Amino acid sequence: MPLSSLLWVLLAFTFSGSGVAQKVTQDQPEISSQVGKSATMNCQYETSWNSYNIFWYKQLPSGEMIYLIGQNSYSPNARDGRYSINFQKSRKAISLIISALKLEDSAKYFCALWE
Repeated sequence: MPLSSLLWVLLAFTFSGSGVAQKVTQDQPEISSQVGKSATMNCQYETSWNSYNIFWYKQLPSGEMIYLIGQNSYSPNARDGRYSINFQKSRKAISLIISALKLEDSAKYFCALWE
């Protein structure tokens, strides 16, 4: 895969619970970046829950889903290694930032909302 197309991003998870539909959408269906740079993936969501969690996953070419990082609706921005979150609860928006991109970061990325 060429370095200019290192990172492909996709978001499409929708969950329902407690009889109320919850929804997440992505405003950037794909992003490309280069090794050593950073990339940001954005997620908008709708929920009627007061307390919830948002999780980011990446999907390997094999189809395996790998958990990356999560954010609780009442916690400060999460950080774990090269992964960090910019959480804006009032805007119902969350971003995943991956720093110092590596070739193995080439994958599809998903945002998931859960109570």
